[in-house]
Amino acid sequence: MIIAVDFDGTIVEHKYPEIGKLIPFAIETLLQLQKDGHRLILWTVREGKLLQDAIDFCAERGVYFYAENANYPEEKRENASRKLGADLFIDDRNLGGLPDWGVIYNVVKATENKQSTLHLMAGQSAMPEPKKRKRLFGFG
Repeated sequence: MIIAVDFDGTIVEHKYPEIGKLIPFAIETLLQLQKDGHRLILWTVREGKLLQDAIDFCAERGVYFYAENANYPEEKRENASRKLGADLFIDDRNLGGLPDWGVIYNVVKATENKQSTLHLMAGQSAMPEPKKRKRLFGFG
């Protein structure tokens, strides 16, 4: 799978334009996803030197991205759509925020195996559990 990964607030805590503190298990999970054969794309608002700082930060920890802010390494951003063709996006701005990196890994594995991920995310939801409906006349 192709997985787009945000940097600030996802791999590291928000301290933009500086690099924040590493979020626990982010690097370990990304390394395992790479080991599992997934292509990782760094998808961030960072550009220029700030982007290179993020790339270097991850590379120093063994995470190398297939591409950065692009669908593939040779893609010229000025001629390309802003839309990224990834199978999954890991971003702290997702509905419900960033789940634990262990949950993220299990969601990727479930998605890869075409299993439902709803039960994995249930514990991460801010929404209340739906109320059980009363049966009418013994049906339903």
